[in-house]
Amino acid sequence: MGMIRRQSQGESWAYPESLQDAVVQIRVIYLVEIGGQRTASDIRHVRRLAQLHVSRCNKVMQMRQLPDFGPILLPLYGEEKLMAERTDKQIIIGIAMATVIGILISWAGSDGGDRFGVLPVFALCGALAFAVNWAAFIPAAIKQTEHYYDLIGGITYITITIVAVLLSSPLDLRSAIVTGMVLFWSIRLASFLFLRISRAGKDSRFDDIKNRPPHFLLAWTLQGLWALLTAACALAIITGGNREPLGIIGYIGIGVWTLGILIEIVADKQKSTFRASPANQGKFISTGLWAWSRHPNYFGEIVLWSGMAIIAIPVLQGWQWATVISPVFVAFLLTKVSGVPMLEKAADERWGGQDDYETYKQNTPVLVMKPPARDV
Repeated sequence: MGMIRRQSQGESWAYPESLQDAVVQIRVIYLVEIGGQRTASDIRHVRRLAQLHVSRCNKVMQMRQLPDFGPILLPLYGEEKLMAERTDKQIIIGIAMATVIGILISWAGSDGGDRFGVLPVFALCGALAFAVNWAAFIPAAIKQTEHYYDLIGGITYITITIVAVLLSSPLDLRSAIVTGMVLFWSIRLASFLFLRISRAGKDSRFDDIKNRPPHFLLAWTLQGLWALLTAACALAIITGGNREPLGIIGYIGIGVWTLGILIEIVADKQKSTFRASPANQGKFISTGLWAWSRHPNYFGEIVLWSGMAIIAIPVLQGWQWATVISPVFVAFLLTKVSGVPMLEKAADERWGGQDDYETYKQNTPVLVMKPPARDV
């Protein structure tokens, strides 16, 4: 094994070769480094060091289980409050930033669009996207449960779409088709995810935040922003007030959307069927569309919202063009934030080092689908 070293106060700390080494190093690092500086970064280093050793010991413990070190790490818990306070400040900033972004996209999407009295319909839908999730956060935080998170996400899409239809000028063919698309997608995805968490009993993404209200609130706030940004092009079509014949661009967009939703549905179905089989317990899926991409469902998601943006192109005007950020936001969210990175990390931790898994990773694109190579 290679050596992982950290320069500090003129000394070099080596990667522990045994549990005894880990105990000694943790104590020394605490006494020498944290005992003197007591900074959050030093504490994180101790935790990383312990986690690295734990991983080498066949993952006897994970980072979240470090309290089992007992007296070794007991002095560190006095610093948890400091780290929590700093993190809470960052979380509050994150909530504020998400809200500001929502306000900006609501303002841009409202340019030249329909109004309900003096209020732009697009902006009302934007405010509603956040309001629904903030309202749902209250009972979820009290019960410390994430069971209805994805369901509320679907309800958010349905709510803002229906409100947009009711308060906007009469629908034409384009806006009617778009309304059906959003409603179909949101009902399907929300029900699929809700049934999945009902079977699993929990969503591990929320294990460390559902009992921390500011962190949990950020998750609900981001879901409101996610709904608004993702549906931005659809809302611009419905509330924009510009009615044009569907035309060739519209039909191309419908085709792209249809392709994306079909990929997503088939990929989700294949994975559900794979997991339902007892013979596949503890295995990873590498068949069907999952032989074409390691995340075909996410690829389908990006494709379908790209199709929605194409449908919107002929009717966008002024600042409404900012709503084409929709597919870009979806791609960024799935590939850089909450989708692919989390699942890739979890898969590597579970199957990393297995020959079949490493071969699968080497031969299968992470996102964009490509036909699998044929065996010669």
